[in-house]
Amino acid sequence: MTISRVWRRPTLGAVAERAGVSTATVSNALNGTGRLSEATRQRVLTAARELGHAQATTARAVARGSTGVLGLTTTAYGDLPVSYTEIPYYAQLTLSAMAAAHERGYMLMVMPNSLSPWMWLNMPMDGVIHVEPRTDDPVRALLRERGIPMVTDGRPLRPHWNDAWVDTDHDAAMSLLLDHLAESGARRIALSQPVHDDAYARLTGRAYTSWCAEHGMPALVEEYAVLPDYFTAEREAVGRLLDRDPRPDAVIGVYSDSGHTILAAARQRGLRVPRDLLVACVSEDPDYATTNPSITTLSLRPDRVGVEVVDLLISLINARGGVNRHRVIQPVLIPRRSTRKPPPNPRRRERPE
Repeated sequence: MTISRVWRRPTLGAVAERAGVSTATVSNALNGTGRLSEATRQRVLTAARELGHAQATTARAVARGSTGVLGLTTTAYGDLPVSYTEIPYYAQLTLSAMAAAHERGYMLMVMPNSLSPWMWLNMPMDGVIHVEPRTDDPVRALLRERGIPMVTDGRPLRPHWNDAWVDTDHDAAMSLLLDHLAESGARRIALSQPVHDDAYARLTGRAYTSWCAEHGMPALVEEYAVLPDYFTAEREAVGRLLDRDPRPDAVIGVYSDSGHTILAAARQRGLRVPRDLLVACVSEDPDYATTNPSITTLSLRPDRVGVEVVDLLISLINARGGVNRHRVIQPVLIPRRSTRKPPPNPRRRERPE
């Protein structure tokens, strides 16, 4: 009979040996304490991940009077019953943050998108990841009142000296998309622009108009209200764009479903993508690789955002000094057929008589 070996949690010494550092450095890296370079911290975390090391959270949390629990939520939709973890961006962000929290010895509690003061004032947790805060978001004020460390995904529109956030470089994101469309021959690039009281909608709109002004192209914008029904509102906004005379030769959407909405509106009007209209959107939805035609997307890298928000939050919980409280993630463009304009049909040569 073969007796399987009992798994034993790798020690700090094993992680230190693999990373080529001291056990004190390993402890600081895993706890978000000390003054370590980012390269050293990442090397230790990689070694811990490869060895399967996990912090003994419960005992450590009890010893320091904490819970060992991090919270994550979004209030972008207010109290509307939106299952935000089914939206690709939030799903990837949540899974990434959960893995990063577990790796550092914390549990991650995914909370409902509620503005209820009771929940935020009474839920036991060491810190909160607040996704896409709104301008007058009551949750920020409640958490500040309670004194709980908070990191936001997306910079708050009304900055506070104590803010800590992780956000995408929206100027770089719009430049990637617009440069790509311009290189594909587009000269009248339109934007389907959400109107919402969060930073994402405003920063993407501002980046678009700045790019158009810099490149001497018209800013073609149709706005639509996000709440209560952004599906219908965006469909109508895209319709208004495509009914313009002259019509845009490319349309950008900035929400996960925007590509499907633009594609449907183009078909309804007999427009062929990409021959008559180029289409692109900001989305993490893998379905865009299989639409007909496949849709060019821009990724905001929620997988990287999730790792960074957890790292920053743990640093704040442990009062680590010298922490960069504002972190910017670079986006990635994924070109597909919807922005690949086919060459013009060659003229048939006439036969000599």
